[in-house]
Amino acid sequence: MNNLWYVQPLAEVNLTSLGHFNPLAIAFFMVFVATSLGITYWAARQTKSTAHFYTAGGNISALQNGLALAGDFMSAASFLGITGLVALNGFDGLIYSIGFLVGWPIVMFLIAEPLRDLGKYTFADVVAYRLRQKPVRIAAAIGTLAVISFYLIAQMVGAGELIKLLFGFEYELAVVIVGCVMLAYVIFGGMIATTWVQIIKAILLLGGTILLAILVLAHFGFSPTALFAAAAAKYPGVLAPGKQVSDPLDAISLGMSLMFGTAGLPHILMRFYTVADAKAARNSVTYATAFIGVFYLLTFILGFGAMVLVGQDAIKKIGTGGNMAAPILAQFLGGDAFLGFIAAVSFATILAVVAGLTLSGAAALSHDLWVNVMRKGSADETEQLKVARFATMLLGVLAMVLGILFKGQNVAYMVGLAFAIAASANFPALFLSMIWRRFTTNGAVASMLVGTFSSLILIYFSPTIQVTMLKHASAPFPLKNPGLVTIPLAFLVGIVVSLLSTEPQAQELGVRS
Repeated sequence: MNNLWYVQPLAEVNLTSLGHFNPLAIAFFMVFVATSLGITYWAARQTKSTAHFYTAGGNISALQNGLALAGDFMSAASFLGITGLVALNGFDGLIYSIGFLVGWPIVMFLIAEPLRDLGKYTFADVVAYRLRQKPVRIAAAIGTLAVISFYLIAQMVGAGELIKLLFGFEYELAVVIVGCVMLAYVIFGGMIATTWVQIIKAILLLGGTILLAILVLAHFGFSPTALFAAAAAKYPGVLAPGKQVSDPLDAISLGMSLMFGTAGLPHILMRFYTVADAKAARNSVTYATAFIGVFYLLTFILGFGAMVLVGQDAIKKIGTGGNMAAPILAQFLGGDAFLGFIAAVSFATILAVVAGLTLSGAAALSHDLWVNVMRKGSADETEQLKVARFATMLLGVLAMVLGILFKGQNVAYMVGLAFAIAASANFPALFLSMIWRRFTTNGAVASMLVGTFSSLILIYFSPTIQVTMLKHASAPFPLKNPGLVTIPLAFLVGIVVSLLSTEPQAQELGVRS
């Protein structure tokens, strides 16, 4: 306990430089931005077709794609958000770490190979394989854009707070700067640039997280038990569940959303088209699961480390959502140089994930809606690339607006809502289309639309919007996460509507495994 008494005032002294111009931290930051733009310039010269723009021509190896998948998944929500949730709420942050991880076996055993075999650019290719293209693609695009919008909120909030922390800029200006940098390399570099930035970011993030965890544990004789005991002594009750998710139904709902949502995330599903075949798709998930598992275990150490060494009050002073706990911890343990490195890694994390999200959104708008619905598959390569880049610009502007509107929200929590929409809008239709011969076009459309709109409506009427944002006394819908209601509802609607009519052509094509 004497050690804890000593470090608290030291943490307060270190925090005085945060939010002001930090030359050393900015130097790391600029090196990464310059490197990513260099990759973009190289990738732009390779991006000659829509296949290159969306899927890097299918030329990525299983290991590379595993790292890129991990890079896509280890987002600002993971590194910044979960660390902050654990630092402020203790044990309950673990539900996000475990929830984000357990969805991967579902992806590995149920989704990866059929998706790679049947699709081209988007998950809607798989759902529409046996069914009528137009209605399925419209419904899929609506669900995809809803998921991407909520996911973008989390990344942009984290990015805005990070740039504000480093440069001392206003939050709103910081969000716009991030949006513009991201747009530059998605529009010009496409999936090739995005993949390589994600690979580099995954390596840096894993390395930075391991180093940060080692420095934390060094304060406690490399004993996680001693760290948890120190946390319990300083903040009684943090090792008991119930501070963040007190309602058991809310815990189940969140767990369902995180588990099934992974298999419905458009930007994750899109990565399976960047490899050569189904075997490589499955192997890339194996690699990704290993990388992600190590990472999520370490975020728990970082969260408790920030709680004990920095203190909850100091973390809340920088931002109410706790998103800056990891960078603050880095500065406390390694000074401005380590802050700069961790901030640059965090920024890399955000840029890479926002790029992947924007690409999947652009694919939904251009490939699903424009090419296959509006142009009935007759658009040439030049036209498709132009539409894809225009769609990217639209989504970039949307990301900036949403990031500004949701200022102050915890990014892991916001991603939990995106997972709820993905688990409700995309996963039931995708799963049923793969395993059930009787699944019809009407069933798929009904499942996707009901899943999307029911989750959006219940999120609006939940305590998150009604109490936290609108400051009402109570909320009509009691659960913070709607997955417990909306996921079974989407399955039920898809099954019942399919049973009401038959679609002989779809049954004749059958299902592929």
